[in-house]
Amino acid sequence: METLRTFVDVISVFVLPAIIVGFPLYGLLKKVPVYEVFVDGAKEGFNVAVTIIPYLVAILFAIGMFRASGALDFLIDGLRPIVGLVGIPAEVIPMGIIRPLTGSGSAAVVLDMINQFGEDSILVKMAATMFGSTETTFYVIAVYFGAANIRKTRHAVPVGLIADFAAFIFAIIIVQLLFG
Repeated sequence: METLRTFVDVISVFVLPAIIVGFPLYGLLKKVPVYEVFVDGAKEGFNVAVTIIPYLVAILFAIGMFRASGALDFLIDGLRPIVGLVGIPAEVIPMGIIRPLTGSGSAAVVLDMINQFGEDSILVKMAATMFGSTETTFYVIAVYFGAANIRKTRHAVPVGLIADFAAFIFAIIIVQLLFG
């Protein structure tokens, strides 16, 4: 396990600089006007941002109501005995529930866990791993499908939630293997 950690530490130092330098270099090699394409993309991004504001307001309102109503706490208390049987700490369930809905809400969950358990806690490491390895599925669908005026999501929601669930489970397993 120690060699795996060392390998991951070494690779992680080079990944972000390689991406930051690699994409523009690749564009230059393909004779793409990198800066102009970047500016055009930024303009399109601004228009998309204006278009998706109603969807964002709706999803943030729904999440706020879910947390403020006490429904999240009620759900976690109901799931605690079940998840305990399979070795899932009940303290990470809020991350599994909130993460598919919102990035900022799940960041708040991690911050709450840091304040409650300390930044070196295995529970915080699980939640942080979930944060990095899952997607804000409903947010993405609301924003991108809304921006493209797609009303029927077909298989996007179930597939996204299955991927989030798999990442949730594997985050727990991997963190327990590396730090447990």
